[in-house]
Amino acid sequence: MNRIRHDGPLIVGGGLAGLSAALEAGPRKVLVVTPAPLLQACSSAWAQGGVAAALSATDNPGLHAADTTAAGAGLVEAEAVRALTDDGRATVEWLASLGAPFDRDALGGFAVSLEAAHSRARVARVGGDGAGRAILSALVAAVRAAPHVEVWEDGRLRGLIQDAGGRVRGALIERDGRLVEVLAASVVLATGGAGGLFARTTTPAALLGEGMALAYRAGAEILDPEFVQFHPTAIDVGLDPMPLATEALRGEGARLVDRDGRFLLGEAADADLKARDVVARAVHSARAAGRGAFLDARVIGPEFPEAFPAVFAACMRAGLDPRETPVPVAAAAHYHMGGIAAGADGRTSLPGLFAVGECAATGVHGANRLASNSLLEAAAFGRRTGRAAGGEALVDGPTLAVVPSPDLSPEALGTLRETMSRCVGVVRDAAGLTEALEIMAGLEPAAPGALPLAAARLIAEAALARRESRGGHFRADYPAAASVAGHTRLRAQPQDAKSFARAERAA
Repeated sequence: MNRIRHDGPLIVGGGLAGLSAALEAGPRKVLVVTPAPLLQACSSAWAQGGVAAALSATDNPGLHAADTTAAGAGLVEAEAVRALTDDGRATVEWLASLGAPFDRDALGGFAVSLEAAHSRARVARVGGDGAGRAILSALVAAVRAAPHVEVWEDGRLRGLIQDAGGRVRGALIERDGRLVEVLAASVVLATGGAGGLFARTTTPAALLGEGMALAYRAGAEILDPEFVQFHPTAIDVGLDPMPLATEALRGEGARLVDRDGRFLLGEAADADLKARDVVARAVHSARAAGRGAFLDARVIGPEFPEAFPAVFAACMRAGLDPRETPVPVAAAAHYHMGGIAAGADGRTSLPGLFAVGECAATGVHGANRLASNSLLEAAAFGRRTGRAAGGEALVDGPTLAVVPSPDLSPEALGTLRETMSRCVGVVRDAAGLTEALEIMAGLEPAAPGALPLAAARLIAEAALARRESRGGHFRADYPAAASVAGHTRLRAQPQDAKSFARAERAA
């Protein structure tokens, strides 16, 4: 097996979090590894809403922090939230300085929009609903021009390299069917979320929680994996992944109705702007009852193609004109609030390992992410993580060789995804969660240690253990919230981690 030494951070993932870290780690040499060309197969490029930040005269970071805390249903970490919201304006200005073409108001300031559960209009957008791709495109250009960054756009993460003391010393990367061991001063996981574990998802299907599973196997602490956010308005036209109808549509007056035109959440003008978990359950319940769920956005009028070009194009490709007819929608897996426990600077419980973006759980989202906080977290904490990871020194000494996990067959992955949507979806109960775990156990012998199975099991086992309803986790058999909010913290036993390693190798 080939082995190389890289005296700097190794960043796995080419989304907004990974590229922000790469830029800020300079002048230290950075190696970015991503399994697909930049701008492909990452959630950042698909984000429609924008970047939430206190940008207007009527807003401030404290108000933003209060809204974030309220949405998180008792599980946000105050220090992390203040770090995030205090960085808001500076982060948006940094992105703009790199060329992100944010919409501007008549005075040249950032134009901001209102989204659900925000007390102020504070979401900076690009072209109505094109923020993710436009912002990421600016970062991709900056990374390609940065002399300190090298990018492998054909590398898949297959394992983490550790020494006998547990320190992460590098990663096993597969390129063109060949394995290469990359020893690095630090490893930054920016591998994205786990939406691809669900048959109904708005995220790239390739995002299977593998970074979280590898970190768990290595012995890192995993925080609150049961908390999955389901977006209430995925466009239900038989596509995988499902196109997204941005929440900003409801901010502009679009309403959720059933097939008879009755409001799903009541007649009040702001009824559809409740927290996402509430709206997602209303959509789920209406569909389960046979009433259907539709987003009536005809109020947007003839400006729809210019105001929301991505949504308009998705609808028209499906033969739907949202200016004339309500659009069928369903709740779909959208964002993973849980993940690898990490600080605002990306540090995990394992020395040498950092995590940032959706694969990390920093405490800013708690049980329910506030809309458009994810792009802010990716960029703001990505910058912090790059600086911290860039300060690590390359460590010499022997390491443990890594055994890569087998892949699931397409048929097994399809079974897993259908099981997750059916049994570990918007509404959960003990019977469904137990069934899901039994199905996962049945898939294990054909692919022992497969990372998607490991990630799915973390989510399902934590959901079964949390006997309450809180934020994005709703138990039909335990519909009330516990009187005291508590985190789920999971960590593999040392023998579990070592079972995936064999003899030591010289560095």
